[in-house]
Amino acid sequence: MTKEINKKVAGVLKELAKDIKTGNFATKKKIGLTLLASEHGLDELKEAARLAESRNSDLEVVEIGCENESCSCLADAHQLMDEKLKSNEIDAAVTLHYNFPLGVATVGRVVTPGSGKEMLLATTTGTADTDRVRAMVKNAIYGLATAKALGNEKPRLGILNLDGARLVEKALKQLQANGYQIDFAGSVRADGGAVMRGNDLLTGEPDVMVTDTLTGNMLMKIFSAYTTGGRYEAVGYGYGPGISADFDRLVGIISRASGAPVIANAIKYMAELSRGNILAKVKEEKKQAKKAGLEEILDQLLGSTKGPVAEKEIKAPAKKIVNEELAGIDILEIDQAQQKLWQKDIYAETGMGCTGPVILIAKEDKKRAREILVKEGFVS
Repeated sequence: MTKEINKKVAGVLKELAKDIKTGNFATKKKIGLTLLASEHGLDELKEAARLAESRNSDLEVVEIGCENESCSCLADAHQLMDEKLKSNEIDAAVTLHYNFPLGVATVGRVVTPGSGKEMLLATTTGTADTDRVRAMVKNAIYGLATAKALGNEKPRLGILNLDGARLVEKALKQLQANGYQIDFAGSVRADGGAVMRGNDLLTGEPDVMVTDTLTGNMLMKIFSAYTTGGRYEAVGYGYGPGISADFDRLVGIISRASGAPVIANAIKYMAELSRGNILAKVKEEKKQAKKAGLEEILDQLLGSTKGPVAEKEIKAPAKKIVNEELAGIDILEIDQAQQKLWQKDIYAETGMGCTGPVILIAKEDKKRAREILVKEGFVS
């Protein structure tokens, strides 16, 4: 008994000596790390734990699935991890292949190659909503909450130029007009705007880049492994924490290809978010968005991606030479916009410009066509 007490006292004194040396007396964040299923083996995960502790004196890694707590499979490790989270034995955890509930999605963190700037990708695994556009609107809120938990009180937000991006932009600008705080980034390209190009991914123009989960997942892999040929993820902070206003655990995701540097950063990322009280930040962010009409806006989006629905066939007016274009219309609404102009006896064609879908119009009809599209909510 005396030996055990002496051993514990010696351990405490050792930690105290380390804190005196580093000048760090903050309470350490305990971050769980499951030690199974990596393509690079157990030693890679253990090296990640060592790196995380050696670089960050304010955290401690709790290994789950090691010799002390035998786990026969990752499911066992996840069960043990969840128990430790529930009992507050650990503050957060880093793992892979974790099954989040529907409605939970992860916010990744990358280092952009063009400038070395860090950028959040919202989101990278899981799904915030079964409807893509609605999911991206929620992803924006989750990304902003994550940035604020990291200490950025006014994060700049961009929307990746994907199918549905203009609908997302319209919804977010409606939230902004209703009082929800959003600071939009501007593209580095000459035409600017909050809808971001591939160039903006490389430069890290926004602090938070909104995307759908599958695209975000692919981007995480490219950003993490583009220097290694793809087999080893060497750069970045992993795929991030599962975020939802109703999810009560802080679980960060890595992949089987993640190497020790990325896993160590993922551990640090979770410790930072725990200190920033991310779970409370998400609830507060969602609350503010709801006050600005989030639920009503999401309800309006439910039918927006179904394509045009007409009671009767709308015939095109007499054909004209189209020599002007109107941009800023989402690809999912482009046919509806065209038919709305046809209803008003304006000839219009659809096309794809260098910045996305466009309505092609005769020069003499451009002003009136734009007025109609603004009135009908196709462009802002």
